[in-house]
Amino acid sequence: MSSKEQILSKIQIFIANSFKTPEEAFAFFDADKNGKLSKKEISVLLQKAEISGLIRGLVTSKLLEGYDKDGDTLVSWEEFKSAVTQIKF
Repeated sequence: MSSKEQILSKIQIFIANSFKTPEEAFAFFDADKNGKLSKKEISVLLQKAEISGLIRGLVTSKLLEGYDKDGDTLVSWEEFKSAVTQIKF
């Protein structure tokens, strides 16, 4: 299984190579434009970042557990921003 650092590195590389800013990445993956990322939207982000399908579901759940501070099972921009501070751009 990939380590947290390896997963964050893949996400960083994908976002840095595909978007000008983390805000642009968030807006792109917020498919329903409600200002929050759902489990499905996070899974799509991980798929695009080439996170293995075998662990994508687990990683999605762990990301929600770790960054969903208000407990609504969605990741807001503020929560996403907190997550990407661990990723060096």
